[in-house]
Amino acid sequence: MNENVDLRVPVLIVGGSLVGLSTSLFLSRLGVRHLLVEKHSSTSTHPRGRGNNVRTMELFRTAGAEQLIRDAASVLADNHGILQAGSLTGDDQEWLFKEIDPGGGLARFSPSGWCLCSQNDLEPVLVTHARSQGSELRFSTEMIGFEQDEDGVTAVVKDRETGRHTTVRADYLVAADGPRSPIREQLGIGQTGPGDLFHNVSITFRSRKLATVVGDRRFIVCYLTDPEADGALLPVDNVERWVFHAPWQPDRGETLEDFTDERCAEHIRRAVGAPDLDVEITGKAPWHAAERVAERYASGRVFLAGDSAHEMSPTGAFGSNTGIQDAHNLAWKLAAVIEEAAGPGLLETYEAERLPVAKATSARASARSGEHSHPGYAGSPGPGGGRKGGMLTVALGYRYVRGAVLGVDPGLPVVPEGMGLTGEPGTRAPHLWVLRDGGRVSTLDLYERSFVLLCDDRHPDWRAAARQVAKRLAVRLEAFGIGAGPDADLRCEEGADWAAAHGTSSEGAVLVRPDGFVAWRSEGAAADPEGTLYEVMATLLHRV
Repeated sequence: MNENVDLRVPVLIVGGSLVGLSTSLFLSRLGVRHLLVEKHSSTSTHPRGRGNNVRTMELFRTAGAEQLIRDAASVLADNHGILQAGSLTGDDQEWLFKEIDPGGGLARFSPSGWCLCSQNDLEPVLVTHARSQGSELRFSTEMIGFEQDEDGVTAVVKDRETGRHTTVRADYLVAADGPRSPIREQLGIGQTGPGDLFHNVSITFRSRKLATVVGDRRFIVCYLTDPEADGALLPVDNVERWVFHAPWQPDRGETLEDFTDERCAEHIRRAVGAPDLDVEITGKAPWHAAERVAERYASGRVFLAGDSAHEMSPTGAFGSNTGIQDAHNLAWKLAAVIEEAAGPGLLETYEAERLPVAKATSARASARSGEHSHPGYAGSPGPGGGRKGGMLTVALGYRYVRGAVLGVDPGLPVVPEGMGLTGEPGTRAPHLWVLRDGGRVSTLDLYERSFVLLCDDRHPDWRAAARQVAKRLAVRLEAFGIGAGPDADLRCEEGADWAAAHGTSSEGAVLVRPDGFVAWRSEGAAADPEGTLYEVMATLLHRV
């Protein structure tokens, strides 16, 4: 490989879909220079991967993109439920749920909420926002080879329009290159899990009459269960643009060429229960549902993220969300190591934290496909036969039992039985509305570019300790005193108790990581706050 380097960057990202673009955005927010290359000429044009869960929207909130995404998704803002039906014109219909957040209970846990934004609408938002933050994104650019050594990665990328080759030298490489990941294959990283689950063909079509058939049933997806014409119907604009997922059986010799426009249109009419429905087929794309998780998330200076690390059934939209959250976890750790605020050992905690989450989440996604009778999935129980719940716990309540956390029982399950979020180390920090400089913000808004120590304003020793530790270790560490006194940095809203919400006392403190997860907490006063906090930070950052 040519050793004449044309470009040097701290991080090279390969793959410019949702996870690669999110990695780029998060790194730019942290001030890490990088290059992203994507072999396709533009972002996705197919409406897919559209369920963005509350944790993902929290991350986009802190990155300044949440409202931009909601604006792009406004056409589907009133679509909430999941319907299962024999057809849309018969009596055999059941709402698996009518509201994502019935009763508004999610507001207790988060300042954000779920958002239905298709990949073809979301990716352009991420491109524009990432570039506004300083990201360098190159489409029509393909990585054709790489080598790594102890000090970095050397890659050759090709401009597919001009044919020009560029040799890039990076400290680290992030492989967001999809489920068939050539990078993972080159590294020799195997996969575990059941493998392929089912296959579908995603059919985009236009139909003006279908909106009349659907009426006021504003579903996210409708699973249609006619044995002769099953499938999943998804609105794109609630007016004339729709998507239908039809089961595909390649293992029985069925080919994509078998899905003619005529066959697809007739299948949709029968599934819907409207034989005279106007159907204009506008596109078809095959996709494969699988449950696989990589055996390792890293090899040397190369890290897997998104579909290269895990494949999940699409039911519940867990796959893309888990990938975006991979990117967020990895980004702050890369930033800390590149800035020399942390030792390289911190990067080992990426796999320790994210791989168990992927295993637990992928299993739940497969179970969800059965509960919802997803077309083509053999485990479908049919209408009324599935468990309904558990989504929020999987999406928001998971915990890291090992990694860059202290004081966690490693025997605890990654996904707990119910929602807590009470400040336990390894869990996402609690959400509280507070007043800061006269404005109302969530405590989650504090967590992005630095570690944060929360303490009571009546006990200044913790804040003083944080200032000293930040200087001694040369790290980003902010401290906020919460209370009603004149020296308070943050003021809780009436009736709120920050210490109780975080599982500590007014004499204690809670240390939160840049990704919003609790790293450590002291439930009471410390005899030597500075010494205690120094040891905690040095251990977490692999500086000892």
